[in-house]
Amino acid sequence: MKNGPKISWYSLIATALISLSSASLAMNSSPAEAATAAPSQVKNVILVHGAWADGSSWSKVIPLLNAKGLNVVAVQLPLTSLADDAATVKRAVALEDGPVLLVGHSYGGAVITEAGNDPKVSGLVYVAAFAPDDGQSAGSLGVTMAPPPLAAEVKPDSEGFLKLTKAGIYESFAQDLSASEKAILYAVQAPTNAKSLGGNISSAAWHSKPSWYIVASKDRAIQPDLEASMASKIHATTTTVASSHVPMLSHPDAVAAVIEHAAGLK
Repeated sequence: MKNGPKISWYSLIATALISLSSASLAMNSSPAEAATAAPSQVKNVILVHGAWADGSSWSKVIPLLNAKGLNVVAVQLPLTSLADDAATVKRAVALEDGPVLLVGHSYGGAVITEAGNDPKVSGLVYVAAFAPDDGQSAGSLGVTMAPPPLAAEVKPDSEGFLKLTKAGIYESFAQDLSASEKAILYAVQAPTNAKSLGGNISSAAWHSKPSWYIVASKDRAIQPDLEASMASKIHATTTTVASSHVPMLSHPDAVAAVIEHAAGLK
């Protein structure tokens, strides 16, 4: 769709949800209590990027984790559907020797929620991320609150893939990064299919795995209040960072510290 009007990604996800026969847009009010004990000395960390991104999202965090002796893998999601994206993470988990900590940013939180039931997964770290319950999607959680500023900066193409405008990247996705960093994010952004954001969780891993959550208090892509609500719902150990939607790029030390704690190093 060239030169078309800006369309809220919430309305696009609503359409995707209908086509996928989704259900349950509201948060379940009585989830099962998740485990809260930190895994002991997990050495393998798999980093899962969000929508409109790739593995380079973690470029500042990876060296910090490597310096602590952690084996780090940043997956490259196809961003074609939740099932495809979760399968990518599951393949990465299968290749690791020993327990694995999954870390998801933004939509990547939905992916680790779906893929995290693997017995090798010891815990889940959500970085300004969606944490859906059974039968929910990233998109369905997004419509539970007023649209954030980024919602008006999503453009669809004729095949159901969504892309962010330059203003969306610069002003609402990564507003606290340098101009050169914003330019790179805009240039490399990965178009994301609405099926990914509209895909429903079959069984939420946070019900049985310990979780950590980083709330980005200056987020303009996901409402910070929604992030705090999700963190509370999943009984996550929660840290708040005064960051845009990409704390792993604007506050890599803080993000690395949470991952190290979740891995049992602190």
